[in-house]
Amino acid sequence: MSVIWQPHLDDQAKSWRDKAARLTEEKFSPLAEELDREQRYPWESIAVLVEEGLAGVFIPSEYGGRGAPLTATVAAVETVATGCASTAAILCACQLGAFPVLLGGSEEQKQKYLGEMARGTATSFALSERSTGSDAAAITATAEREGDGWRIRGEKYWIGNGGASRYYVVFAKTDPASGGRGVSAFMVDKEQDGVLIDELNDKMGIRGTQTSNLKLDTYVPASAMVGEEGRALRLALKTLNVGRIMVSAQSLGLALAAYREASRRAADRVAFGRPIIDNQGIGFRLADLATEISAARMLLYEAARAYDAGEDVANLGAMAKLYTSEVSHRAADAAVQIWGGFGYCKPNIAERLYRDQRILEIYEGTSEIQRLVLARAVRKEAEEALHGVAA
Repeated sequence: MSVIWQPHLDDQAKSWRDKAARLTEEKFSPLAEELDREQRYPWESIAVLVEEGLAGVFIPSEYGGRGAPLTATVAAVETVATGCASTAAILCACQLGAFPVLLGGSEEQKQKYLGEMARGTATSFALSERSTGSDAAAITATAEREGDGWRIRGEKYWIGNGGASRYYVVFAKTDPASGGRGVSAFMVDKEQDGVLIDELNDKMGIRGTQTSNLKLDTYVPASAMVGEEGRALRLALKTLNVGRIMVSAQSLGLALAAYREASRRAADRVAFGRPIIDNQGIGFRLADLATEISAARMLLYEAARAYDAGEDVANLGAMAKLYTSEVSHRAADAAVQIWGGFGYCKPNIAERLYRDQRILEIYEGTSEIQRLVLARAVRKEAEEALHGVAA
């Protein structure tokens, strides 16, 4: 019996988890160190993801995907993340690009872009800019009417799968005077005139992924708009609600990998005549980690279940993302500490996990933003309770 709490999955979710486990062991994990060392995008792994259905696992079957619920998708991403954080991050980035189309796109857009994604041609989410990450309403990219369409100008940054994707959901202000209420979203093809990617980020971790900028001075037809004009910020936030749960799965997988490295090393390494796990300073730390990872896993799978049930996951997703990412930090730190000098040097899985983990507390909303979301929810609930008593 596993010390770590195991989710109760239905047959569909178990099937996707088991497939992900097989592919991770055979394909993804053996490549992880090489991808990190060479900072190379794993096109061979992308081919496997497409062939085995994982690239479109969450895309409805009517658009060429496998139509799996979020719970099954989470089980697959978590499993992949135990062996290769970069491949798991690529899966998360694919989801992030697909969901604006899934949630707000026209039927024609869904057929085209979701269908192409299921076949391996990815779409990326292009919201952040160099000076605007957490404050999405402050974006400066603009879209002005030109003929029957729109002229988009500006630069996007921190784009997951940037350069590797063919299409981009670009968020731009169609009414700059209206702030967040004047943001619209557009489908942009990187092959069209006036679109340039000229910078790939040299990252600390998840170095098998590509993260880029996107410079724009390009024309798109009216049919490229995703959802309603001026309502795209709400669409972005709905997308991020799902994205936070996906990153929680990535965080949980990495935490499990770090816990595995730490506990096995502690049981194997002998100091002062006994395995170091017998020292309370080590054993108790691992006991705390097992408890925290189990609690984080419960939050993750409850958030996925709630989303599949059609419930509002804004707060639960924020909790899951906040807690799982910070638990993964503590797990990665413990793995390096328990491995000691070996854990500080390359090539060592603990060293790589330590670097891969750090982004998990930053993208899809920093830990500070998650706490801000939750603090506002706490305040609203408290004020409603106070007003109810007063009445």
